[in-house]
Amino acid sequence: MKINTIKRNKDTINQLEDLEYLYKFKNFPIFMGCTNQPIEKDKLIDMQWQISKKSGIIQLNPLLPLDVLYEEPHGSGNIGSIWSQHHKQFAKFIQKQMPQSVLEIGGLHGILSKEYMKENNVDWKILEPNPSPAPDVHVTYIKGFFDEKFNFDGQIDTIIHSHVFEHVYYPNEFIFHISNFLKDGQKLIFSIPNLEEMLKKKYTNCLNFEHTLFLTEPYINYLLSKHGFRQLDKQYFLDDHSIFYTFEKDSNVDIIKLPKNLYKHNKELYLDYIKYHKKLIEDLNRKISNVNKTHQIFLFGAHIFSQHLIQFGLNISQVVCLLDNDTNKQTKRLYGTNLIVKSPMVLKDVERPIIILKAGVYNDEIKNDIIVNINPKTVFWE
Repeated sequence: MKINTIKRNKDTINQLEDLEYLYKFKNFPIFMGCTNQPIEKDKLIDMQWQISKKSGIIQLNPLLPLDVLYEEPHGSGNIGSIWSQHHKQFAKFIQKQMPQSVLEIGGLHGILSKEYMKENNVDWKILEPNPSPAPDVHVTYIKGFFDEKFNFDGQIDTIIHSHVFEHVYYPNEFIFHISNFLKDGQKLIFSIPNLEEMLKKKYTNCLNFEHTLFLTEPYINYLLSKHGFRQLDKQYFLDDHSIFYTFEKDSNVDIIKLPKNLYKHNKELYLDYIKYHKKLIEDLNRKISNVNKTHQIFLFGAHIFSQHLIQFGLNISQVVCLLDNDTNKQTKRLYGTNLIVKSPMVLKDVERPIIILKAGVYNDEIKNDIIVNINPKTVFWE
């Protein structure tokens, strides 16, 4: 079935038609989760990256329709101690503003609201296209997207979103709608991945079909000030995971200009990322070809991490299976591949298993769990 993609030929920051080709991944899986469907039904499409010569914003073009991209949730953001820490710290960050009536955009599992409600009883509503409430989440869900068609006649004093901004196709319009939704003095609080650090550290979950913009701090400062928001607070969660922001609607705020060197800086950063992974895959494939056939090789992460490595050319012919801690993914197949997902517990009785592990900020958490709780003789290729 042919996918009717969305052309985004203008720079999303300045709305100029000045986009320059950066790189293309041929036939990339459109879904970064797991499935039980036959592989013949998987949809693949070119993933092409461009950069604005004026603003320097890196962006995907063309885009997938939202109903295709978010046909079903992929389970990110609800497994592991790092995400648990994120939600706890972000809830404390929000608490400093003491909101009374919240609209959360894109809450999915509702875990942030659940964490916040442990200490604060407030009116909290979640606007989400695919609600999937976690156990003991007791908030009102509204099914839909936050766009010009969204209407809400309730009272709110704060809009919150966590790891949503980087998913928005048109950030200028998104902030414009939020600005029109709020009154002066009301708050916008959000968490966004630290994309600058992620790309510097070569994390493969930085840019993809869902994260379609390299939305770093200069662009956030510019867009929010442009639409009448004044920054009140900012906090980093880990060095390379997230940034928490609090903005207040202020119609009199001055616009913060973009630095002039972003085109050169971002282009070099992205091309270095591509170069690094091509060399990495060469090295990994050499190791795979030289390894003793009695050793079993596994690939960790039934997600975008593994899809990216495979698209860069990783030889998976000797990979036994994918490993993932998410029980909802286990026994399923990673979309776009033939690899079946199993629990890391399968390593228990394997003699010196080898795991290819490139899961960004989650590497240490994953590695420590396997060494301490499953098999201390595991060898990691990172």
